[in-house]
Amino acid sequence: MTEQQNIPKEETLDHSAALLREGYLFISNRMKKFQSDLFETRVMGKKVVCITGEEAARVFYNTEFFKRKGAAPYRVQQSLFGVNAIQTKDDAEHLNRKQMFMSVMTSSHEKELADMTKNQWDSVSRRWEQSDEVVLFDEAKEVLCRVACRWAGVLLHNTEVKKRAEDFYAMVDAFGAIGPRHWEGRMARNRTEAWIKDMIKKVRRGTLKVDSHSVIHQMAFYKDAEGNQLDPRMAAIELINVLRPIVAIANYITFSALALHEHPEYTHILHSRNKQYLEYFVHEVRRYYPFGPFLGAIVRKDFVWANYPFKKGQLVFLDIYGTNHDPRIWEEPDRFKPERFRGWDGNLYNFIPQGGGDPASGHRCPGEGITIEVMKATLDFLVNKIEYDVPDQDLSYSLVRMPSMVRSGFVMNHIRRL
Repeated sequence: MTEQQNIPKEETLDHSAALLREGYLFISNRMKKFQSDLFETRVMGKKVVCITGEEAARVFYNTEFFKRKGAAPYRVQQSLFGVNAIQTKDDAEHLNRKQMFMSVMTSSHEKELADMTKNQWDSVSRRWEQSDEVVLFDEAKEVLCRVACRWAGVLLHNTEVKKRAEDFYAMVDAFGAIGPRHWEGRMARNRTEAWIKDMIKKVRRGTLKVDSHSVIHQMAFYKDAEGNQLDPRMAAIELINVLRPIVAIANYITFSALALHEHPEYTHILHSRNKQYLEYFVHEVRRYYPFGPFLGAIVRKDFVWANYPFKKGQLVFLDIYGTNHDPRIWEEPDRFKPERFRGWDGNLYNFIPQGGGDPASGHRCPGEGITIEVMKATLDFLVNKIEYDVPDQDLSYSLVRMPSMVRSGFVMNHIRRL
């Protein structure tokens, strides 16, 4: 037998329908079936090689072997990323634009966003005391929309917060969707791009005054390696790529509340405001609960890995959810256990909820630090700033729907400020 014949393959014509039926477990199910870290399949009419695990992540984020241009389907660009956004760039163009993102996502920016988040939660909790009940997921989207826009210098009127928050999240919700959810995501992107593009133009003309250190100012006047400004629409797209992921943290926040409810034994530890354990808990939420199912890349040049000859132009999926639940990496991976991170060494390839590798030079999300700090601030608020009851509701979530979410949105009542 040749090496190629030893690689597991799905022989049927296309598995797009199976991907929609199985969601987050599509790749993991086949890895278990084939007892392999890679297999061939066909999705959307294309041959795809699926890979999983720490070593798979290492090779996937090696820019000598992989590129991103051509990996994201146009329909995903039209809803989630924006057409020709940073997620589709490679080499010098990607690094140049990535530096812009990294410059507005420093540790001081992370702290600023966390402090703003704390203040915003404190503000809304005053209203919650007078409410019969609140849905945490809906509240989180609006809180994070306010925080993200205020931090970035984006003008946001109180009357439009709900609409903008829903549009930011609709772009995320369109991932993995067909039909109405996908089209809603595309319409939300069109509305948001038009709104932000108009603001970019006003900043450039000087008719909208913003702080010269603000994110919107940085995006409006960013110049590429050739000294050219982005056109207003592309500047808007990249600014949305800062704002949208912050609003999407609402999912992790809701899962954090679910984790507290399902594992109350951790509440007394978090009451002590042990900063290290707070981080363990946040990491475990990001590892355990579903968010990103997989990521795609294109083979840049022929190479061999795990006895498989990868060919230039081939589409490859890295199993994000499966790697974060890999029993070779994580003891009892299907158990929620924050203390597992006590001995974690910060490995950039075995814990990849927002991608792997170095965020400064690769395609790992540059806003991961923001996600962690905003989640920590919110978790501290839920544990130490309020008390609440959790009425009967559907707290389940699906591993088929991408992205997944708590079905009820996590309803809270009898809220008391401490």
